[in-house]
Amino acid sequence: MNAIITVIGNDKVGIIAGICIKLAEINVNVLDLSQTILQGNFTMVMAVDISKATVNFAEISDMLTELGKEMELSIHIQREEIFDAMHTI
Repeated sequence: MNAIITVIGNDKVGIIAGICIKLAEINVNVLDLSQTILQGNFTMVMAVDISKATVNFAEISDMLTELGKEMELSIHIQREEIFDAMHTI
């Protein structure tokens, strides 16, 4: 199963590395990512494969929320099919 992770916050060194290291620890594979600085804020969208994750979706979500607090970022994950449905007109 694939999921979409969104990240928003003040730009600083190590954001991508910190998130990718945490995902690798639970066997989540990054399929694609796009990041930019938008009006002074770091923004990133990641497509990830969570089918082989060592924890369930709720635990991934909780882990990313906690990581976001530690890194002073907003980090959210959605199942890809829900993300696609929300962005389809």
